[in-house]
Amino acid sequence: MFNPSEPKRLNQSSQPTPARCFSSSLVAGGLSFLLYRLTTSIAQTLAASPIQSHNPTAVNISSAVRTLVIGLSALTTGIFGIVALGLLALGIQLLWQRSRSEQPLSV
Repeated sequence: MFNPSEPKRLNQSSQPTPARCFSSSLVAGGLSFLLYRLTTSIAQTLAASPIQSHNPTAVNISSAVRTLVIGLSALTTGIFGIVALGLLALGIQLLWQRSRSEQPLSV
């Protein structure tokens, strides 16, 4: 039965490993690159098709929606890029810690 007062223990399979970090970083980096390409495509498409309206309210709303779409796409791209860099750094840190713990201490 589940006892909420007991501390949670991590399984050996849920521990981060360098291989997991590097493969996950590759996936996140790939998604970031694809999202970057999508963002540039959206920006170029919206820049090539100007807003055709004489109503100032419609122009303002359309401009706001375009800015929101490009901004959210760029935000998502940035988040995936930062996650990829963080996972890469974690993998390097785990490799560093592993190599430091395997070396004998010389006094």
